Amino acid sequence: MNEDGTGLLTIGELAGLTGVPVKTIRSWSDQDLLPPAARTPAGYRLYGPDAPARLEIVRSMRELGIGLAAIRSVLHRELPHSLNGMEGPPALAETAAQWADALDAQIRTLRLQSAVLRSVAARGSATKELPYMTELARLSARERRLIIRDFVEDALDGVDAPAYRSGLLAATPDLPDDPTPEQIGAWLELAALVREPELRTALRRLAEYSARTAGAVGEPDARGSTSGEPPAPGAPDTTSEPPAPRDTRTTRPPNPAAQEQAALRVAELMRVRGEAAVADGIAPDSPAAEPVIAELVAAWLPTQTGTADPPAEDGPAARARLLEQLETAAEPLVERYWQLLCTVTGRPAPPRWDTAGTWTTAALRAHPGPYELDRSAFDGTDPDRVLRAYEEVTRDVAALVAAVRPEDLALPTPCAGWTVRQLLDHMVWENLMATSIAEGTPRADHTADHLGDDHRTAFADSVRAARAAFTGSGMLHRTYGPYEAPGAMIVQQVVVELLAHGWDLARATGAPAGLAPEAAEETLAAARRIYGAAPRTEGSSFAPERPVPPGASATDRLAAFLGRDPA
Repeated sequence: MNEDGTGLLTIGELAGLTGVPVKTIRSWSDQDLLPPAARTPAGYRLYGPDAPARLEIVRSMRELGIGLAAIRSVLHRELPHSLNGMEGPPALAETAAQWADALDAQIRTLRLQSAVLRSVAARGSATKELPYMTELARLSARERRLIIRDFVEDALDGVDAPAYRSGLLAATPDLPDDPTPEQIGAWLELAALVREPELRTALRRLAEYSARTAGAVGEPDARGSTSGEPPAPGAPDTTSEPPAPRDTRTTRPPNPAAQEQAALRVAELMRVRGEAAVADGIAPDSPAAEPVIAELVAAWLPTQTGTADPPAEDGPAARARLLEQLETAAEPLVERYWQLLCTVTGRPAPPRWDTAGTWTTAALRAHPGPYELDRSAFDGTDPDRVLRAYEEVTRDVAALVAAVRPEDLALPTPCAGWTVRQLLDHMVWENLMATSIAEGTPRADHTADHLGDDHRTAFADSVRAARAAFTGSGMLHRTYGPYEAPGAMIVQQVVVELLAHGWDLARATGAPAGLAPEAAEETLAAARRIYGAAPRTEGSSFAPERPVPPGASATDRLAAFLGRDPA
């Protein structure tokens, strides 16, 4: 402060008190935001005691993005009163509201720009696409709806499916007033997706199927759903009506809303059961898959009431129709279309169908009719010979496992795209699962890591535990499960698995593949007896049998029988 007793501040003293640079104070003074109270004889600015407070107000408003002209208006209208303790006009409140609105608009613009740039980066877009994508992001709600309408009308042109068309048109890409970058990005991807001929073809296939099979009850809506078929995978649930009770005292067709709800429940049941089967390690072509398929077919049959020629009971015709529906609905691009629409509109994303759908369709192909157990596969299983084969196979396979180096774990194998580590984990699982069956507590942790950090110890421990369970529980002389499968045959299946996967491991690591020669012939014969009738369909456990060269070992012939190439 000046030493002349006036209480005035030089520009340097004001800068020192507030931390605002001298250059900035001088600029604001020149723009009448911080007028000096006086000047020295030499013409230098002097500021009054209120200058620090006024300067803080100016700085705060600038940091909030308010322009200099607006700040000047606020200060001239309001500040003299407020600094004297008097209430002035609400200039600051009005200005703050105006600038908040302006900032909101600017934020929306920045979000849009960010979403466009991120989409360009993610898609690897060419330079010429940038103006088009920017234009897409700026479209009005009406313009976005027109894009979807034109897409739907073009895709379904000539298809007699008015309800299906209207359902698609009702699902519009309405962005909220303040969309997130994710929603803008989803709209950009959706707008690009509807230009793809493959999506139009897929949607047309669904519409044609719906028009052909809708029957008396009605056509499906945009989700591919009707009283006659489960919803298309990935489609959102837009149904708001609760299921209506069916009047069993009349012969009227069932209420479409109730049928729709029933179809949605069946679709969810299929998803849950299919994902659980995969998690539990149930192969779609195994006997264990049959009860799951039977349950799903039983739940699905009532949804066919009112369709053309509805199946009355579980059988080949019913399973063929369900398989056709699932295969028709399995359109990944259509699923992606619905997922993007949900993101754009802020709806919860529908659960993914790919895992359950793949398993269920594979199981329906493998079980085209209700399962009729062929008990001949249970015959001729000698418990003592099975145990001896297990010991011989695990002895040779354990030697292979012990030779696997850490750097070998990432090597590919001939088995289903598995690495050596994944193969070893599955082999340990086979032993652990058989042990748990023997102990009466079947495991359900198929997808867990059973190998840990020491693959040698994990395999050796699993073999010891399995052998102890086989002999200590009486498993070799008992039966298990609803089909009363002999425990000795379950152990024999483990022998087949370990010998076949031992062959995979030998091939992957370059080791000799002629494992357990004394047990291999017997194990091959058991595999033919147990799996000879197993379907070799898409998604099944075994690929078609491969030819073998002359003089091939029994282990090579086992690998070929199970779909490996021994050449």
